[in-house]
Amino acid sequence: EQAHSRLASEGYNELPALKPQSIFSIAYQVAREPMFMLLAGCGTIYLVLGSVSEAIMLLGFVCVIMAITFFQKRKTERALEALRDMSSPRALVVRGGREIRIPGREVVRGDIIILSEGDRIPADAVLLTCTNLYVDESLLTGEAAPVRKAVKTVADWKRPGGDGLPFVYSGSLVVHGQGIARVVATGARSEIGKIGKVLREIEPEETHLQREIGSVVRNISIYAFTLSALVAVAFGAIWGTWLHGFLAGLTLAMAILPEEFPVVFTIFLALGGLRMSKRNVLTRRVPAIETLGATTVLCVDKTGTITQNRMTVGMLYADGGFYTPAGPGVLPERFHQLVEFGMLAGMKNPFDPMEKALKEFAEKTLSLTEHIHHDWQLVREYPLSEELLAMSNVWKSPDGSEFIIAVKGAPETVVDLCHLDENQTHSIIEKIVDMSGQGYRVLGVAKAYFTLASLPPGQHDFNFEFIGLIGLSDPVRLGVQESVRLCKEAGIRIVMVTGDYPGTAKNVARQIGLSSENCLTGREIEEADEVTLARLMRTVSICARVMPE
Repeated sequence: EQAHSRLASEGYNELPALKPQSIFSIAYQVAREPMFMLLAGCGTIYLVLGSVSEAIMLLGFVCVIMAITFFQKRKTERALEALRDMSSPRALVVRGGREIRIPGREVVRGDIIILSEGDRIPADAVLLTCTNLYVDESLLTGEAAPVRKAVKTVADWKRPGGDGLPFVYSGSLVVHGQGIARVVATGARSEIGKIGKVLREIEPEETHLQREIGSVVRNISIYAFTLSALVAVAFGAIWGTWLHGFLAGLTLAMAILPEEFPVVFTIFLALGGLRMSKRNVLTRRVPAIETLGATTVLCVDKTGTITQNRMTVGMLYADGGFYTPAGPGVLPERFHQLVEFGMLAGMKNPFDPMEKALKEFAEKTLSLTEHIHHDWQLVREYPLSEELLAMSNVWKSPDGSEFIIAVKGAPETVVDLCHLDENQTHSIIEKIVDMSGQGYRVLGVAKAYFTLASLPPGQHDFNFEFIGLIGLSDPVRLGVQESVRLCKEAGIRIVMVTGDYPGTAKNVARQIGLSSENCLTGREIEEADEVTLARLMRTVSICARVMPE
């Protein structure tokens, strides 16, 4: 009953949708365009003059263009509505002491939601309990790597981004672990809802072409009707036949008014919208096509647009040497053990993007070697925790003679577990800094063997041997570098906008041929006044740590 009451008072847990435009609303918007007013005016004048065929032809053009515009708008709205329906997940909640699965739109404030790997979080919530919970918040922050969640007391609500927070946000994805959370905000009151509200408040401006056409149509119309009025008055004053004078004025106006002008421009824009829709580009406003053609600065999102928004193995370090995988090929023998134990330290069926990337890489490079162990039995897991940022898996050998332990996690933590001397530690830390500076998310990997019957309570009780480092990154999409080059040749300046860290953004910029020298952060943008910001943006190529709104 309480859930139904809150649903009635606060509304469904969904982003407010704009009311679909009726055919009359679209027709009214089209008719307000100066080009259409000119076209309709010319058709009306032809009708008055008795040229019915010309009038029908011009007014027919009006109907055809309205039909094309209406078709394009309705097609776009239907596609957006379908995307909106797909983005509404189902949620597992606790109501009346029972776990039930309900549509995400029916989640209300105060609901207890149960989260597990693969779940799309239905609403903003605060964690009550969690185990090794990692969440992909790239939709809100632009950071491709998952962030770790922890149960703790925090006085104020925090924005998305950053490790160790007890908050989960609507639209983000659970990639590892489990958790239970209490919903604190739904629909338009959630973080993603606030972004939607900001977007709805943006008033679309007239394009340069619309302003130019409006000015041309207005000036020509004033000139034509002024001249025709003078002709009509002169004709009537001299010959005394005012009706013939009026018709002569209208004839002169029709000779001056360029009735083909609006037809050509409008059909070109409408056909441009249809051509773009065949390339899977939705055009909500036809005049935006002209804006796209007149673009001089293009601001592009990084995660999922420039990059693939999926992690891949980009660099390996083992036995004193580095290796950068470059497409399918044979993995050097010295790196086999690193990849083998990296996979053994993960889950059998991972959902975490980094673990998935490592498993796929291992299966691709080690499938024909002795390093894939389908016959090994997993007997225990030591989960990652806030105190120890590493996880270990204990495997039993086929003959049952010993346990094989594989550990993977934050490289500094893995180094600490291996109890290395100062020189060894310093050398490995240098390699970690080097790989991190190139934009990689670095994982350390180690191994241990254990022969006693009972396993120890913690990971520190194993005698780990350091194996190496694995660097993962979100790779650049194929063709992006070429697209950036073409934009530069066309005189279009590219600005990459991302919520990711400056170091990662600069590394991606270097890969696609974009200048990585000038970078602004979200904080610097907030603190700068309009004049300073306008000056800085003339040379900036990267905006990092920027929130969506």
